Amino acid sequence: MSTITALGLVLLILMVLVGGKQGWSAFISLLLNFGFLYFAIVLIAFHVPPLFVTITTGITILAITIFMGEDDLRTTVTAFYASLIVTAVLIALIFFVEHWAMVQGFGTEDSDDLEGMSILIGISYFKVLITVTTLSTLGAIAEAAMAISAGLTEILTTHPQVPNSQLMSSGLAIGRQIIGTTFNTLFFGFFGGFLALFIWFAGLHYSIGTIMNNKIFVAEMIEILISFVGVLLTVPTTAWIMTKRRSKIVNE
Repeated sequence: MSTITALGLVLLILMVLVGGKQGWSAFISLLLNFGFLYFAIVLIAFHVPPLFVTITTGITILAITIFMGEDDLRTTVTAFYASLIVTAVLIALIFFVEHWAMVQGFGTEDSDDLEGMSILIGISYFKVLITVTTLSTLGAIAEAAMAISAGLTEILTTHPQVPNSQLMSSGLAIGRQIIGTTFNTLFFGFFGGFLALFIWFAGLHYSIGTIMNNKIFVAEMIEILISFVGVLLTVPTTAWIMTKRRSKIVNE
């Protein structure tokens, strides 16, 4: 048994023990999302337009993550609509930011690993970067949308006559509570994943200016900042959609 298989089994056991049926569904959704991400890589490798792959794979991953993570359709439908809107806005923002930053492709730190290999693969690295940045934001968006949607659904269930203005304020209040933890999760995930690169920077005595202009560092920072923007946009968007769907939610 390999290490990855053993850790996967431990994860499955813990998710079932803690989450029960919902934990099992979450584990299956994790496997499905991994499969769709791998399938997206295969499609891009076979020169399927990356933007088409990004949109179809993104919608599929959001649907799996949200609808398999919660049984209450009142919560999941609202979260799914909000996630789609925010993702569409982010794709437009990513196109602009990545075109302006010009950080697609490989950095000088990759030169040793790529020595003797051809990087003329016939695929636009810019389009691949759009795909990578977009897909990397989906988890944070879905998590924020589900948290806010679940909280507002509970409020409507308990107080069905609450005014729209108060419902919107409650959604923003819930969003403010999760923003801090979400930001820290994204930041430390980035820092932990690039700790070896930071040690390399320090060992080679890179200046702050050199680090801030390093292609690999800038590309990853853009992904984190785009994820931050996605979470911030998800908060009011989810609350707004909930106010528009409140009659259906109360009736359900």
